[in-house]
Amino acid sequence: MTVTLEQRADAFRRLDEAKLTFARRDWFPGTSGNLSIKLSDDPLQFAVTASGKDKTKLSPEDYLVVDGESRPVEPTTLKPSAETLIHAVVYKRIPQAGACFHVHTVWNNLVSELYFGQRAFSIQGQELIKGLGIWEENARITIPIVENFAHIPTLAAAIEKVITPDVPGVLIRNHGIYAWGANDFEAKRHLESFEFLFEYHVRWLQLRQTAVSLTHPQ
Repeated sequence: MTVTLEQRADAFRRLDEAKLTFARRDWFPGTSGNLSIKLSDDPLQFAVTASGKDKTKLSPEDYLVVDGESRPVEPTTLKPSAETLIHAVVYKRIPQAGACFHVHTVWNNLVSELYFGQRAFSIQGQELIKGLGIWEENARITIPIVENFAHIPTLAAAIEKVITPDVPGVLIRNHGIYAWGANDFEAKRHLESFEFLFEYHVRWLQLRQTAVSLTHPQ
């Protein structure tokens, strides 16, 4: 399948929309994070954020198109995000994924550290679980957590081992979350749902500890 200029331009426009939405929420501190939208399956090609760009702004050089090995498909001076290989792993492991978003927040970092010992975080009975496409009553989800390996191929391999089509996300310890969906709208919904659940859980832990302290003062 040949990716047309119109398809590429449309993907870049949709990445702009997602990027600015997340930037307004301060989900890209210090130019961190990366976003991608799949353009074709065979061969695998996807549009991805360029490395080192200020994600609170728009420029003509914010994105490039790469192949399944994370290599630019045409000559460019741009470098793909350092973690582009992880996006490629998601698209290969979860063929129905059409977009993949990675952000760094305080809440996902706290949850990934709190529950790294279990290598997963579980939560049950929250309404926003429906935002992940899971509609059973009193549903429970479990999102895997992997170590934050500095060597990106090692990190990508660790992620490849634990992700499944059932839960559209993975946490990296003290690093951030990757969330995906069939398209950019669904990936955004999944990411927002995860972030709500993380923040809710950490705030609930804080309130519970405060209540215990008030009930049983030292």
